[in-house]
Amino acid sequence: MEVTMLAEYGQAREPFGAWLMAQKDRGDWIDPIAAAARADRGFPRNGTPDQVRARLRDMGADGDAFAALDDAEIDWMSF
Repeated sequence: MEVTMLAEYGQAREPFGAWLMAQKDRGDWIDPIAAAARADRGFPRNGTPDQVRARLRDMGADGDAFAALDDAEIDWMSF
């Protein structure tokens, strides 16, 4: 599994795709896209936020899914 290095801290970050798939029972907009990611065999599990966005575009996701993905990226970056 690829990891992103946080240069200023020297810490490894879980790939965005893997982090998103692990999200469950949050009670927010991220739940539905996380469930869809887990159900999608072609989902980029080790993908970056941009790779996940590309997958959503390829699958014809609606605007709400992209808004939820933006929220998810902000949450992921905060860790």
